Amino acid sequence: MASLSIVLCSCLIIFMAATNTSVQASIHFQVGGSLGWHEPDPNNTEFYSQWAQRNRFQVGDALVFEYQNDSVLRVEKLDYMNCDASNPIIAFDNGKSTFILDRPGDFYFISGTGEHCKNGQRLVVDVIHEHRFTSPPTISLPPQGFPPMASPPDQSFEDSTSASVMITATSVSVLVITFVIVVLLAP
Repeated sequence: MASLSIVLCSCLIIFMAATNTSVQASIHFQVGGSLGWHEPDPNNTEFYSQWAQRNRFQVGDALVFEYQNDSVLRVEKLDYMNCDASNPIIAFDNGKSTFILDRPGDFYFISGTGEHCKNGQRLVVDVIHEHRFTSPPTISLPPQGFPPMASPPDQSFEDSTSASVMITATSVSVLVITFVIVVLLAP
């Protein structure tokens, strides 16, 4: 009987751990894509603004800056706007620098080399929230303006929903396995 109690407690602990699971994933973004961190062409001074707009940054993600004969400075908003490299929050100059986005909000980066910032080598990253996939919400009515079977307007919703369903399915599987083990070990 004591061994059955131990098995039941163990199964309960496993089940509770599995049902409270939240998955955190982080993405490493190569700043500027394959071109890296460099002074943009005079005809493309909005290069880094456009690159940032094409991406969605969340708490826990990382920015990877790759560059040669240059530097990366994290600065305050006013310093970003004025391309002022005199008082950086953090300075990198090793050719490959990784910066972890550790909170929601805006992060400002500029080049510390000559006139590069004024020529467009600067970046604002808007970080939204942590990567969290939790159990899907209870069934509710769709928001007004959407027909009952309309597809969601945001692709990321589909990705997080499928991840949530996968985690929920895993939790249910753990529950079933726990139940089978208890039944098999019962006298």
